[in-house]
Amino acid sequence: MEWFSMLAAAVLFAAACNFDTVILAMGWAVRGVRPSPSHTLVIAGLTTLITWLSLVLGKGAAATLGRSFAGALGGLVLAGIGLWFVLDWLRSLGNPGQEDTPAAGKSLLGWVALAAALAVNNAGVGVAAGASGVGPALASLANFVLTLAALPLGRVLADKVAGRLLGRFALPLSGLLLIALGVWQVLGG
Repeated sequence: MEWFSMLAAAVLFAAACNFDTVILAMGWAVRGVRPSPSHTLVIAGLTTLITWLSLVLGKGAAATLGRSFAGALGGLVLAGIGLWFVLDWLRSLGNPGQEDTPAAGKSLLGWVALAAALAVNNAGVGVAAGASGVGPALASLANFVLTLAALPLGRVLADKVAGRLLGRFALPLSGLLLIALGVWQVLGG
């Protein structure tokens, strides 16, 4: 049962971290931008490396602070970040501005810059998740796999009603996943 808990935490973490990847891929598809397989690997590889480093940093903090305290603190931070995402989305309902999806360009450097931007989103959550006990290796593997899946999923969803709904609700869905993961970690999941 413990392996299921570890796997579920890793998948929840990676799913929350990859909503923005799906949305970005949807924006690219609408504009006709299609990352090549090598660019897809650059995006998945760089985001996974940064995510792994942040998880290891969080795990180190847990070792320094003590596992139970760091786990509870990390879980509370995850839930807090999730709550912030939900509140930020609710605040934006009154001010519907258009968010422009950055274009990657055709150079490898452009794709690396986009991968770094996606990775920064994962870094803060990764530190909190690592401190709460989410395993760096399993969570990084889940992040890599889900990033590889998120890019084509975004392309497929771009023209669908589900894609427009996902785009509208990506921030609160990501927030709710982080809240669930945080509560799970606080309760000793």
